Amino acid sequence: MKPLIFHNPNCGTSRNTLAIMKASGEQPEVVEYLKNPPTRDYLVELLAKMNLSPRELLRSKEAINDELGLDNPELSDDEIIDAMIAHPILINRPIVVTNKGAALCRPSERVFELLENPVSSFTKEDGEVLYHGQG
Repeated sequence: MKPLIFHNPNCGTSRNTLAIMKASGEQPEVVEYLKNPPTRDYLVELLAKMNLSPRELLRSKEAINDELGLDNPELSDDEIIDAMIAHPILINRPIVVTNKGAALCRPSERVFELLENPVSSFTKEDGEVLYHGQG
């Protein structure tokens, strides 16, 4: 399968993740999810692949999160998914899907584990150098 990234070009973490993928020789399908959000069924499938609850994928920093009262612990998973579908900005990013699995790549170096031939090092936009395979 062709690697896929749910990307927001205004997000530094998302830009760095995409750049790591390209530096590693991948040419992923880039889905700007704010313009082309996933369907509800596909979002549910992604959550299962990532082994995350909807609340774990929820981008709670957004003002709409507070407006909708999504921090309410009594809300069901379905209600949170419905909010993310109605307001895609609430979906945390970037989400990467490859043959090796799917993950929310926050921080961006999480993408290394999903790549077939990850680069050994990568310099992020802010100048921080990430190393793969050392530790």
